[in-house]
Amino acid sequence: MSAPGFTLSRRLCAEALGTAALVTAVVGSGIMADRLTDDTALSLLGNTLPTGAILVVLITILGPISGAHFNPAVTLVLALRRDLTSGAALAYGLAQVLGGIAGTLLAHAMFELPLVQLSATARAGFGQWLAETVATFGLVFTILSALRFRADTIPWLVGLYITAAYWFTASTSFANPAVAIARALSDTFAGIRPSDLPGFIAAEVAGALLALALAGWMLADSSRSQTTATPEGPR
Repeated sequence: MSAPGFTLSRRLCAEALGTAALVTAVVGSGIMADRLTDDTALSLLGNTLPTGAILVVLITILGPISGAHFNPAVTLVLALRRDLTSGAALAYGLAQVLGGIAGTLLAHAMFELPLVQLSATARAGFGQWLAETVATFGLVFTILSALRFRADTIPWLVGLYITAAYWFTASTSFANPAVAIARALSDTFAGIRPSDLPGFIAAEVAGALLALALAGWMLADSSRSQTTATPEGPR
C-alpha cells in the first residue's frame, strides 16, 4: 500500500476523495434502502452491497496514489509499522475525517435532506463495542495478511470482508473512526448517536492494535531466524 512518486498533497486529496465517496455510498445507500422498503433486513442488504462494491472500486483506483487507507485505524497501524511518517499519518487522519463529513453532506444534498443533522440512533453497550473491536481487528488483519502475501488482492479482500462483517457483527461493522464520525452527522438509517462515538472509536483502535500485534508475530518472516542457525543444525 505504498505510494511512490506522488506528493503528499496528492495523496491527501486521494484519501479525502476516497473517504468522501465511501461515506456517500454508505449514507446514500442507507437512505435509498430505507425509502424503498420497510423491511429492516432488506434495508441492511441494500446498505451492505453498495458499501462492499465501492470499496473494491476506490481501493483499486486510489490505492496506487495514497495506499487507499480511508480509515484512521488503518493509517495508525501503518504508521506504527513505520510505513508512514507520523506527520503524514496525522495529515491522512485529518483528510479522512474531513472527507467523510463531506460525504455525509453530499448524500444529504442528493436526497434533499437537511445538510446538517445529528443522529439519534443509539449504538452503545458491551456487545456493540465488542463487535467494533472484532470488525476492526478482522479488517486490519486482512489488510496486513494481504500485504504480506498477496497485495494485489486487497481491494477484493477488503470489499468482501466488509460485506460479510455487516452481517456477522452486532454493530454492522463501522470499523473506521472517520466513517463513524461522518455517520454521527446523519440522522438516517446509517447514523450513530454522537454520544456513542467515543466507545466506538476506542473499540476500533483497540481492534486495530490487536490485529497489528497478532500479525506482527504470526506473519513474521521465519527465514530470518533460520539463517542464524549453525550449518550443523540444532544439537
